[in-house]
Amino acid sequence: MSLKHFIVSASVALACAGFSCGAIAAQETAAKVPTYTVGTGATYRPFEFQTPNKEIVGFDIDLMKEIAKAQGFKVEFINTLFGVIFESVKNGDRDMIMSGITITPQRQEAVDFSLPYFAAHQLILTQKNLKVNSINDLKGKNISVVANSAGDIAATKVFGKASKNIKRFDNTPLALEELSAGGVDAAIGDVGVFAYYAAQNPDKQFNMTRDPSFEDQYFGIAVRKGNKELLDQINAGLKKTIESGAYAKVYKKWFGENTPVPVLPIK
Repeated sequence: MSLKHFIVSASVALACAGFSCGAIAAQETAAKVPTYTVGTGATYRPFEFQTPNKEIVGFDIDLMKEIAKAQGFKVEFINTLFGVIFESVKNGDRDMIMSGITITPQRQEAVDFSLPYFAAHQLILTQKNLKVNSINDLKGKNISVVANSAGDIAATKVFGKASKNIKRFDNTPLALEELSAGGVDAAIGDVGVFAYYAAQNPDKQFNMTRDPSFEDQYFGIAVRKGNKELLDQINAGLKKTIESGAYAKVYKKWFGENTPVPVLPIK
């Protein structure tokens, strides 16, 4: 082999070796990026819902993607029934759950919550021919709620767990469909979802009422008890999305208005 051929062959070999090393390094870097599973009940428009091709989209989905981007990890969203969503993170089937979940003292005993990411409260949605000032005005009326939701808790507190007037459903679309079809006089649920539904169905002319006794509530992202490492990652990412303006962009995309100020009671 001539010197010229030797140099060319050696150069090609070195180039190939360099490419292989680079590819291996890239694979190793990718392997170090953790992927966390996120349980979400994809029936909660506009927070999480499925498109016709089964893609899960929504406010929560976009926000979690921004949090993951800010912290350098990946996420995989898994449609999870709300009735078993807490169990899914407690037994390790999901790394975290994000599904318009209201932070409550009872739930804090079962899981660890992130800082709040969305300010919310309960809302009463009634048929156009029914106007109420408070939940007490619904006495004797049929009410739809999602089982074990904050709306269910509010109705149960006033009318009792065994009330025949409370109709409990597995998810929000079913509860709202019952109201839309005239099967109930009112529905109680989170303001973000109910206000969005009313705006999407102007022909129904629903009335919206906030009972003065309904306290301010907040949504949080939950992890298994004691998973401080992941919780710290989520909280750090959430703060970054707010500081960078990413949170405001996601909020405006789904709610068509600017983020309330202050955004959240983050400390």
